Amino acid sequence: MPTLKSHKGLAKRIKVTARGKVKFSRVGSGHLLSHKSGDKRRRLRQRSVAAKGDMKRLGAMLHRPLTPRD
Repeated sequence: MPTLKSHKGLAKRIKVTARGKVKFSRVGSGHLLSHKSGDKRRRLRQRSVAAKGDMKRLGAMLHRPLTPRD
């Protein structure tokens, strides 16, 4: 059987923690920040953890087991 390849576009944008959670950067923090509030900009700096409903899809794209956040 051929080797299963992970989705490289997704792999470059996320980090999987040791316990299998998926961390990613929020969208909207690249440019056009002048009209956004300071609270919003500070929130965008932090990395988020993927939701439980996305785990099945992300796991299929990466070919590895993942655990949802608590």
